[in-house]
Order: sequence, then C-alpha cells, then structure tokens
Amino acid sequence: MHLYREVFLLFSLNLLDAILTIVWVRTGVAPEGNQLMASLMEHSDLAFVGIKILMGTLVAVVILRWGNRKLARYGVAVALAVYISVMGIHFLTFLVAVTSTASLAFPQQVPELIQYARAAL
Repeated sequence: MHLYREVFLLFSLNLLDAILTIVWVRTGVAPEGNQLMASLMEHSDLAFVGIKILMGTLVAVVILRWGNRKLARYGVAVALAVYISVMGIHFLTFLVAVTSTASLAFPQQVPELIQYARAAL
C-alpha cells in the first residue's frame, strides 16, 4: 500500500506550519515553542524553512520506502493527527491576532462583534 497522498498532505502541512510560524513570530503574535527551531529562526528564516523542508523530505522518503509496513501506516496517521492539531493552533492564533487587531482599530465595536459571534454559535 503506497502512502503518496498521505505523505504529500503531511509534507504540505509541514511547509504550511513553517510559513505560518514565521508569520506569527515575525509579527509578534506568538513565539516559536520549539527552542531548537527558535534558535534556527533567530539565525534566519531561510535556515528555519530549510531545516523544516529537510526534515519533511527525510520523513517522506522513510515513509515511502517502508510504507508497506503497519508501523509506517500508524506513524503517518499519528503525524497527520498532530499536524492537523497544529493547524488548529495556527487557526486559533489567527483568531487571537485578528481580535487583538480589531480591538485596537475598532474598540467600540468589539462588544458588538462578541455578541454577534455568540449569536452565530
């Protein structure tokens, strides 16, 4: 059983995570949680993205090489679950950033927006 789609999705989520992390860190919305990756980001964004791509590529090669094993299939499922959760964290970070920006730009409308959001739920 080949895991091409799963590996492509995993690699894409890894790349999206790198890009969004750079955006959040550089705009001051959130810090990098991984200290090793934070030190790479302090060096340069290119080093950060390069290492993320290298790690994603190595994982993809290993999974595609041994994708016929049960452990590889479970590993991909766990990794996808983790990365989907990370995308949820990025989405929540986006909501916090938008809310913070909106409260600075339009402080009088924030209570109305909160009431509107509650009514929508």
